Amino acid sequence: MGLAISDELLGTFVPIVVYWIYSGIYMVLGSFENYRLHPTQDEAEKNLVSKEKVIKNVLLQQTIQAILAIFLYKVTGNEAGASKSQSSSLTDIARQFVIAMLVLDTWQYFMHRYFHHNKFLYRHFHSHHHRLVVPYAFGAIYNHPLEAFAFDIIGGALSYFLSGMSPRTSILFFSFATIKSVDDHCGLWLPGNLFHLFFYNNSAYHDVHHHLYGGKYNFSQPFFVMWDRIMGTYMPYSLEKRAEGGFEARPTKRANE
Repeated sequence: MGLAISDELLGTFVPIVVYWIYSGIYMVLGSFENYRLHPTQDEAEKNLVSKEKVIKNVLLQQTIQAILAIFLYKVTGNEAGASKSQSSSLTDIARQFVIAMLVLDTWQYFMHRYFHHNKFLYRHFHSHHHRLVVPYAFGAIYNHPLEAFAFDIIGGALSYFLSGMSPRTSILFFSFATIKSVDDHCGLWLPGNLFHLFFYNNSAYHDVHHHLYGGKYNFSQPFFVMWDRIMGTYMPYSLEKRAEGGFEARPTKRANE
């Protein structure tokens, strides 16, 4: 007999595995200068934290998230949820995905914006993430652990509960959200990237936010840009080729406009 692994455990650990596999692919592709949004040397010269510390931070966060996810699944799990995971139609799953995406986007936009505007929260918590002036793939969830709890754990729990998704559907959703977050922070502009076809919130859009003057704009993450447009924090950009290779995302309006 094979070893049976519950949907709850898969929902907890599959996104973590996906994070490192997808990040690893992008780190390999990052050696190709023609795809990069910043020259390779900028990572060492401009970033304020070492890759070793980023890895340790991410592993700590993922450990905390896994423990809390198992606890939440345990508290809310029941036989009805298990049978629902078997019977959900594609229409149900699509509806749950859309609801979860909207919930997660709404929560993260307003939390993200508040952590920027509140000087105490920015200085002691969110500034950790912006030590990566030049984002890269496995730094996607590099944050202060308390901020990670507020952004990712609470936001993920809300999207799970309010969408009504089953543990089995959550495997797909949180893996997808993980891939999207890594993609937004990868620092690359790859030809044929399907995310760029379906989401204007992409690696270049988020790169503008990491610019020194972009901290008041482009708070939306990880899927849509609707809240930036509604709340007046949308910063458009143009994507221009650098003479030495690669691309640069340049805002097309002044930051004080």
